[in-house]
Amino acid sequence: MPRQQRIEALVGVFRREFGRAPEGMAEAPGRVNLIGEHVDYNEGLVLPFAIDRSVIVVWARREDTVVCAYSSDYGEHARFSHPDAMQSPSGVWSSYVRGVTAALVGAGQGAGGLDVAIAGDVPQGAGLSSSAAVEVAMAGAFREAFALPVSDVELALLCQRAENEYVGVQCGIMDQFASALSCRDHALLIDCRSLAYDAVPLRLVPAGLTVVIANSAVRRELASSAYNSRRRECDAAVELVRQRLARPDLRSLRDISLSDLDHVLPAGVTPLRDLEMGTGGAILARARHVVTEIARVAAAADALAGDDFAAVGQLMQESHLSLRNDYEVSSRELDLLVGLATAQDYVLGARLTGAGFGGCTVNIVRSDAIAAFERDVIAPYRQQTGLPAEMYVTSPCDGLRVMRL
Repeated sequence: MPRQQRIEALVGVFRREFGRAPEGMAEAPGRVNLIGEHVDYNEGLVLPFAIDRSVIVVWARREDTVVCAYSSDYGEHARFSHPDAMQSPSGVWSSYVRGVTAALVGAGQGAGGLDVAIAGDVPQGAGLSSSAAVEVAMAGAFREAFALPVSDVELALLCQRAENEYVGVQCGIMDQFASALSCRDHALLIDCRSLAYDAVPLRLVPAGLTVVIANSAVRRELASSAYNSRRRECDAAVELVRQRLARPDLRSLRDISLSDLDHVLPAGVTPLRDLEMGTGGAILARARHVVTEIARVAAAADALAGDDFAAVGQLMQESHLSLRNDYEVSSRELDLLVGLATAQDYVLGARLTGAGFGGCTVNIVRSDAIAAFERDVIAPYRQQTGLPAEMYVTSPCDGLRVMRL
C-alpha cells in the first residue's frame, strides 16, 4: 500500500478506536545491513541503511500519564500507566511500546500520556529491524507530542536501552541508529564505540544496480536464539586474549588485531575453523569473525567512495563465509539463498543480513535482472525448501519522520 494510503488508513483506525482525531504521526523505517554483522555490540563499524518499509504511529495526547496503544496489525490493545510500564510484560508488540515508555520515564523526560495506533509493513522476524522501527517511531511520537529535549542520537540510545533492559535482547546500537538517523540514497557508517556516524553515498541507480532483500521465510526470535550467547562468547574472547597476551587494557574485540589472534592460537593451527570447536576454539572463532568483519566494513566504505561495487560485492561474500564458518549464525536456508544468488553473473554480492539463524539475505543485483533474480534464486529456493520466500526491491530511505496531522 502506498505510504499516504497507509497513513490515511491508520488515521481511520485511530478515529474508530479512540473516538477522536489524532494530532500527529511518527514514522520509522526498518533497515538492512549492507555489511558489518555482529560487530555493533563489539564497538566496531557497521554500514546499514534504512529501507522503504516502516512502522507508523499516529498519536494524540491525554490528560493523564496513561498510554493506550492499539496495534492495527494484531488487532490488540495495551493500556498501562507510566509507573507500570515495566511491571507486566505482555505481547511482543506492546513490549516495545512499554520499554520505550519506561526508558523515557527512567531518563527523567516529562512525557505525558498518549493514545496511539500502530501499524507497520516491515516483515517481522526477518532480521530487518521491525522492533527498532516500533521503538523509534514510538519515541518519536513522545518527543513530538511533548517537545522533549532529546536529540536523534539520544533517542536512538533510549530505544536501545528499551530493548536491552525490557525486551531482553542485548543488541548493539546499529538498528536504532539506522532507523533514526539514515538519509535517502546513503548508507550510514556508524562507529559503535564513539557513536560517530557519517552518511556514505550509495550511488546505485547511476551504476545500474539495485539492492534486493531475499526473505528465507525462516522466522527467528532474537531473545530465544543464540544471539545473547554470541555476545557472551565475544566477552569471553576478550578475556581470553587479555589473559594470554597480558593486555589488561583490552576493552572489546575492537581493540584486538589479527596478529593478536595469531599469538593466542595453539601452535601449528592456522584457520580458526580448523580448531576443535570446544570452548576455547569457539570463542576464538567468534573473535576472528568480529576482527575481520570490522576491517571489511572499513574497506567497503572506501570502495563505495569510489563506486567500486564489485569490491563491495566481494567483501559481502567474505562476510557471509565468516558468519557461516566462524560465527556460526547462518543456516541451511540462508546458505542456499546465498549460493543460488552468487551463481548468477548479474549478482555482485550476497550475504545474510541481520542476526542470522533465519531471516534475510541482502543482494546487490543489476537493475535489469530483477525478474531473473526471482526466476533463478527465489523460485528454486521455494522449490527446494517448500518455504514461501519473498523478495523486496528496496532503496536507501530517510530515517525517523514526524508530522502534525
